Amino acid sequence: MPAVTLISAVPQYISSEEHRTLTGSTPASFNDIPSVLRHKEENVSIAFDPPVEAFSAEDGAQGTLYIIESVLVFMSSTGRGFQVEYPSITLHAISRAETGPFIYCQLDESAQDGQGQIAGESEEVSEMRELSIKTQNASSLEPIFESLSYCASLHPDPATDEDDLDDAFVDAGDFETFTGTEGEELSEVGRAALAHLESIIYDPHEQSRESENGAEVNGVKASHVHEDGRVSDEEEDKGDNNTT
Repeated sequence: MPAVTLISAVPQYISSEEHRTLTGSTPASFNDIPSVLRHKEENVSIAFDPPVEAFSAEDGAQGTLYIIESVLVFMSSTGRGFQVEYPSITLHAISRAETGPFIYCQLDESAQDGQGQIAGESEEVSEMRELSIKTQNASSLEPIFESLSYCASLHPDPATDEDDLDDAFVDAGDFETFTGTEGEELSEVGRAALAHLESIIYDPHEQSRESENGAEVNGVKASHVHEDGRVSDEEEDKGDNNTT
């Protein structure tokens, strides 16, 4: 089924505090409790590639983003909006492109029949659509990403049974691993796509790991370099001994 569903109203939701109140005593039915809103961001613009029919560039120019536990929602100032279910989001990341930072998502647009097969095809064929989410305040990208990650974890893909990867930026559950063995070879288009993703995806955790592992700065391990550029006494002593 298509990943993007057009809507005219935001689905019902409640805050975390309201959810705690409702679940403080056993309700008649937990299914009647609305989903929790994890993050709300105003003054957001979005873009699809390829575009979504009946959702114009004007619709995506300004609106409000709702990260609800059940679904990702964008409601435009024009009154039109859309929602995306989390299993359809196969990848989400923070991009540091030259045009400015934004949330980058890949959406699975596979059209499946009732048996889970692509209509008219004997093998599964996946179609992909890109979603870009830009905010006025770049500092809001991290909480948006964290909220997306949390909500995605509530909707695991039942078709996969793999161990969770310690990767804060890529949800690779729906991707096969390329090992470079047994005759595997990326096509020219595949290599270009991989290079594009590696160039735009920013991983602050990788920088943290490099610092923890003692990356060298001008020949001195980063762990011995202060923020103002001073070198610790221990490193200075080592440097003096090396020159004698």
